[in-house]
Amino acid sequence: MKPLSSFFLPLSLFLSLFFLIFHSSKGQSTLIQNTCKTCSKDDPNIKFGFCTSSLQAAPASQCATLRGLGMISIRLIRYNVTDTRCHIKILMKEKKLDPYIRRCLSDCFDLYSDAIPSIKLAMKSYNAKKYYDANIQISSIMDATTTCEDGFKEKDGVVSPLTKRNEITFQLSAVALSVMNLIKNNGSIG
Repeated sequence: MKPLSSFFLPLSLFLSLFFLIFHSSKGQSTLIQNTCKTCSKDDPNIKFGFCTSSLQAAPASQCATLRGLGMISIRLIRYNVTDTRCHIKILMKEKKLDPYIRRCLSDCFDLYSDAIPSIKLAMKSYNAKKYYDANIQISSIMDATTTCEDGFKEKDGVVSPLTKRNEITFQLSAVALSVMNLIKNNGSIG
């Protein structure tokens, strides 16, 4: 029979590891929470719940630094822009599509197509710590979402099939800009 102390050693090791893992993930969750709290307080375009759920759902966010959260937010924009462009392409295949909506979708397709190289360039600028350049590139994507959405509003009674996607891209962009601003100003959160 094994001595009782041989049982307690692995148990205490397990509990210590569990505490370290739990404590470190709680610390990262706190970084995300504090980052989103600051961002949503400073920018009315950012909703706290959206910010936290977006960043927490991203792979590697639980062990990211503030700068890492910035890159994660830019990647989320890229994924969203690429997916929205694909979604628009699918919508445009609809044969019975109203000609006005088709033109709006075509304009949005062009805007989102132009956004792909912009977000790739923003990633490069961000990695090189050229935050001013990254800011301009991400701001152009925000403008594209607004321009896309506004196109549908020019004709009474037309409802944009892209409203939610445009809002998400806009908010993700606002989060990225806000995180970059935090990094530029002091690199730490409240």
